[in-house]
Amino acid sequence: MLGKVENLMVEMVTSLGDPRSVELFHRVPKGKRLRAKLILKIAGLSEDSLKLAAIVELIHAASLLHDDVIDDAFTRRGEESINALFGNKTAIMLGDILYSKGFSELTFLPKDVAYSIANAVALLSVGELLDVELSQTFNESEERYFDMIYKKTASLIEASAKAAALLAGKNGDIYALYGKNLGLAFQIIDDILDITQSSETLGKPSLNDFKEGKTTLPYLYMYRALNAEDQTKLLSFFQQELGEADKVWIKTKMHETKALEDSITYARKLGMEALDVIENEEDVGLSSIIKEMIERNF
Repeated sequence: MLGKVENLMVEMVTSLGDPRSVELFHRVPKGKRLRAKLILKIAGLSEDSLKLAAIVELIHAASLLHDDVIDDAFTRRGEESINALFGNKTAIMLGDILYSKGFSELTFLPKDVAYSIANAVALLSVGELLDVELSQTFNESEERYFDMIYKKTASLIEASAKAAALLAGKNGDIYALYGKNLGLAFQIIDDILDITQSSETLGKPSLNDFKEGKTTLPYLYMYRALNAEDQTKLLSFFQQELGEADKVWIKTKMHETKALEDSITYARKLGMEALDVIENEEDVGLSSIIKEMIERNF
């Protein structure tokens, strides 16, 4: 089914009549297609569900193109990013093309489905802005962290689940809550993997979040558990190039304070809450998505 989604995405871009856009789109690294998998499991296989899945993945790809420019990221999933290959201007314009095409295709879907996705994209953009603003200083607020990751990451996953449910005549609110929790858990695991996995496994530099000014949940938990001297030392690493000794110190303190363990526990709690919400719904394999996203290593 995902192959059909991939083909439809290419068809949508090709329909614009611009060979360069198609060429560039083929160079965009493919992801896990989490949102497409979610939509097809909830809504089943139909012309509309395939179209919705392709639209959402185009929009997600657009957001990542812009994200790489904002973060000065030169790799994406182990491959060179579009901005690294062709420059920031090309990456931004390709992102705009994918966003615009996704929105134009949305107009052919039912109004409530289209609104769910469109509203989430607005939230996603606000989340991007929040992420940039939070990176200016070390963020000690768990509330601000969760607000940002909800908008930047979870909102589109939430909307994908809701829109798929609406297409299938299911309860949109139930599946929206499932999607929200899945999205939050997904981002927390991403934040954990930035610390625990190697650059080779991640396909990007490890421990890069702190250098970029991202105070993720493990750093929040760790900071609270450190003594004043160690807190000062951690803050001295914020937005700095880390040496090997610095990285070892951070990882050691992460384990000593159980910051990683507590972060994983919280992600699993969100996953269980997501499954509790849909326990009376038809089993379409959503528990496997939760397991796959929480227990992954990249």
